[in-house]
Amino acid sequence: MQGKFKAAVTAARAGTFLALLVSLVTVFLGMTVVGAQADEGNDAVRGKSFVIATDTTFAPFEFRDASGELTGIDMDLIREIAERQGFTVDIKALGFDAALQAVTSGQADGVIAGMSITDERKAVFDFSNPYFSSGVQMAVKADDDTIASYEDLRGKTVVAKTGSEGLRFAESIAEQHGFTVKALDKADTMYAEVTSGNAVAVFDDYPVLAYGIDQGNGLKVVTPKEQGSSYGFAVLKGNNPELLAAFNSGLAELKADGTYHDILVDYLGTNAPAEDTQVEGVEGRTFVIATDTTFAPFEFRDASGELVGIDMDLIREIAERQGFTVDIKALGFDAALQAVTSGQADGVIAGMSITDERKAVFDFSDPYFDSGVQMAVKADDDTITSYEDLRGKTVVAKTGSEGLRFAESIAEQYGFTVKALDKADTMYAEVTSGNAVAVFDDYPVLAYGINQGNGLKIVTPKEQGSSYGFAVLKSSNPELLAAFNAGLSGMRTDGTYQQILDNYLNAPEGDSGTLSFWELLVESFPALMKGLGMTLIATALSLAFASALGVVFGFLKVSGKKVLQAIASTYVAIFRGTPLLVQAFFFYFGLPAALGTQIDVFTAGVLTLSLNAGAYMTEIVRGGIQSVDLGQMEASRSLGLNWMQSMRKIIVPQAVKIMTPSFINQFVITLKDTSLLAVLGFAELTYQGQQIIARNFRSFDMWLIVGALYFIVIFALTNLSNVIDRRINK
Repeated sequence: MQGKFKAAVTAARAGTFLALLVSLVTVFLGMTVVGAQADEGNDAVRGKSFVIATDTTFAPFEFRDASGELTGIDMDLIREIAERQGFTVDIKALGFDAALQAVTSGQADGVIAGMSITDERKAVFDFSNPYFSSGVQMAVKADDDTIASYEDLRGKTVVAKTGSEGLRFAESIAEQHGFTVKALDKADTMYAEVTSGNAVAVFDDYPVLAYGIDQGNGLKVVTPKEQGSSYGFAVLKGNNPELLAAFNSGLAELKADGTYHDILVDYLGTNAPAEDTQVEGVEGRTFVIATDTTFAPFEFRDASGELVGIDMDLIREIAERQGFTVDIKALGFDAALQAVTSGQADGVIAGMSITDERKAVFDFSDPYFDSGVQMAVKADDDTITSYEDLRGKTVVAKTGSEGLRFAESIAEQYGFTVKALDKADTMYAEVTSGNAVAVFDDYPVLAYGINQGNGLKIVTPKEQGSSYGFAVLKSSNPELLAAFNAGLSGMRTDGTYQQILDNYLNAPEGDSGTLSFWELLVESFPALMKGLGMTLIATALSLAFASALGVVFGFLKVSGKKVLQAIASTYVAIFRGTPLLVQAFFFYFGLPAALGTQIDVFTAGVLTLSLNAGAYMTEIVRGGIQSVDLGQMEASRSLGLNWMQSMRKIIVPQAVKIMTPSFINQFVITLKDTSLLAVLGFAELTYQGQQIIARNFRSFDMWLIVGALYFIVIFALTNLSNVIDRRINK
């Protein structure tokens, strides 16, 4: 019996051990599966070898060091990414043109060679995320003091590298400044052309020039950096998607742990862009950022109603990098500036030119966009081709814009009148309708509008404009300004900045101009219904408060007490004697500035409408009560009723019948007055219409739709009110 017990125990222990072993194996296998899943993104390239083509002499991106080793920024990047992603690379230094041909012919899997991302190349290659944002400068012989600007190049020859950003830029200004461009395929050959006197200047990417000068190439830089495009790693279109994905993944890792910036510093030294450092004091905070409502492609609403554009993408990307959040308030340009000065917003980004006058009120960030002004006319107008043709005519420009300043600066010289308007679509409509012959606007805004079908054409070259900047109130929010500058620097370094510009300037989104009327209605309907809902809510709340105010102050006016009558009369005089728009600005901007507090746009809007309508309601109540025959009051008092009882039981019931039509009329007026609150960014029906027009410039169709919606709602509510009135007063 004892032997059987021991055997049973032994068997049990063996079973337990076996179960434990199975469990451990299961856990191990599970961990292996999880590990495999974690590395799933690298599986497609792990263990593979790829042929990567590159240039031969494009220091500091690719060149051979003293030992003959191929080195440079591009080489360090691709090798580090390959090591992290588990593949190997076979580098082929062929020269830039030959490198591209090697990929297109299947001789190489990819190319990294300081290659600018352009629309033409995108037709042949698939590009990675940008890994460097470049810029072009002009350099001359170190002892040459005769060439200091582009104007000094007239009649002379310059050199630039084949296929480079420098070549494209030089060719783009060659006719304007009257010089000849010679393309060469190697940096050292270009520099030798200048030092030998065969050419007077070279156009090249700024890090390449800086590196060459540090190495003693005998040149000096004489112009500021012109914004260039971004560099990208490329594969043949539709081929090697796994290699492209691995590059992007590895690049993100390098940026995250600082290796990317270390590589730049290794080769560029003090010329390396500043690292995207974290600024203390902003992480975890929320900042209110004011902006314009209709300034596409910098800020506008897309088909889904989302506020997008260059400015919006910039501030959101910077906020994410710096660890803070932003609450965007689309108010209109003037209102956005007032929001900052009144303390309703922490900063403003709205395609805002940096000027000396504004510097007296605001602190600006580093410039994030260099603009320029152009003139456009109606597409079928061939009579206006230059400023000389404007004499005796009227032109339009946007309030507070660079276009307005430029137009005003030449108005007297060319004898035309300038009219300032606050919205792009309104300006363009002035020209297409014939009320003005031309519009002056920032070139990217004009280009976007024309691509969207605004009915205009550009007739003048770009005039140099000022730079745009992000701004905070002077001596306020310095940490927010520092965070913006740090984030912007990082975006310029890694190419994200240029990618954002390209998304909007090279290929403006949306094709709303091609929509039929009914397609436009269907697309816009959700946003319009949202706006209509806000209109009705604001109207209902305002009328409820206005009715209460009207009753109170109406009774004060008929109370017979001079002090009470004076109070009521003062209230009515103030709110009937000042424009509704002025009242709205006072409650949204003026009052918060005086009290040191904030009022949201909905509260300010309802407060404005309530007090304004309340003043009119007061007069309606007064007029209704005084319209009741005086004998009614005398008769009730003779029956022993006091003044209040007489009012409640005799006078007011009769007055209500008299006042009802006026109440209905005031209801309609208040509903329509909500449209004025659009200037505060209150998202009611008119505001939503403005946002849609800013995107597609279909002003006639959209205002027809908005007007029809107002008519339908007002007609229905008026008839409903009349039915109720008849039932109550029958």
